[in-house]
Amino acid sequence: MQSWICCQLGAREHYAVPRALKLGGLLDELITDLWIRPGTLLHMSQKRLTGRFHPDLAGARVVAPNIPALTFELKASLARENGWTLISRRNEWFQKQAVSQLARNHNGNHTVFAYSYAAKKIFEFARVRGWRTVLGQIDPGPTESAPKAYWNNWRDECSLADQILVNSNWSRDALIAEGVAAEKIRVIPLAYEAANDARSFQRHYPRAFSAERPLRVLFLGQVSVRKGVAQLLEAVKLLSGEHVEFWFVGPVQISVPQELKLHRHVRWFGFVPRISVESYYRDADVFIFPTLSDGFGLTQLEAQAWKLPVIASRYCGEVVRDHVNGVVLEEVSGGAIAEVIRGLLRSPERLSAMSVRSGVDERFSLTKLASSLRQL
Repeated sequence: MQSWICCQLGAREHYAVPRALKLGGLLDELITDLWIRPGTLLHMSQKRLTGRFHPDLAGARVVAPNIPALTFELKASLARENGWTLISRRNEWFQKQAVSQLARNHNGNHTVFAYSYAAKKIFEFARVRGWRTVLGQIDPGPTESAPKAYWNNWRDECSLADQILVNSNWSRDALIAEGVAAEKIRVIPLAYEAANDARSFQRHYPRAFSAERPLRVLFLGQVSVRKGVAQLLEAVKLLSGEHVEFWFVGPVQISVPQELKLHRHVRWFGFVPRISVESYYRDADVFIFPTLSDGFGLTQLEAQAWKLPVIASRYCGEVVRDHVNGVVLEEVSGGAIAEVIRGLLRSPERLSAMSVRSGVDERFSLTKLASSLRQL
């Protein structure tokens, strides 16, 4: 079978694709932007970089231009670049680095994998060499928030890809609606493996929630409109006076009214390093994911790994089994969210039963992902 070269900007999905390729005996090389091995000076001095390594890939061939990558980020920070300008420039920078590496050391026939929005130049190079190209689509595609040029670049990526991997039927339908050829698209869910301490964790709920021990509802991720945060904040208002506490963990990308910033039932934690995320999953009572449109939402699996019941919308990957290990929202609205939370608030025993039945299903195992990639 053809060996795979994985070009990955960032630590998306905890390097699940290159890890699965290695497990399946297919990985030739991982080309990434940063690879910080434990025990190095960078690892010890920069906590935010602790997630830029995975022990499953310790013996793999990994190429990462650490110093140029850090220099790029420093210059961008000093120039106060942000938003779509920074995203586009970073994607361009990484593709140039990846193409340089591909040209340097690779002969023969390969399959080249790259994630959407940072794949066009990589695929153009691979096509000239006659290599097969596989695009990992990270979301359901075009939204109104990104500039037109961004989506034009993406459409070129889709044209250059021999196959496009999406992680849910929701994303598949969205891409087809944008004119992407259905025969190119394969639905392969994300993979996640629970940490050892999560596997042995047991969750306990009180007999009744109270002012001293409120129901702790966790939202973790980008606090944005697309994630359904506007509707969630409406639910916060509707549940004022109830024994509920909302935890928002992640960068805030919307304007939050002052009354909600100071709301006595809301705690804003902002950006949290990945190394600290597990404590929020462990200490919460229920996880909420009311997204309006998401390819999958890996946080659902992270929550389930910690036996945390999940409230999710239908507009993402099919992870939650309704009323078994969580609740699937009939609609994403403040009223619908408040109704579900109010029901769980009155019935801690339901949460306890859902927690017992929660965990990462075999469908989302690294072994299953490796098998799916081999079948391509």
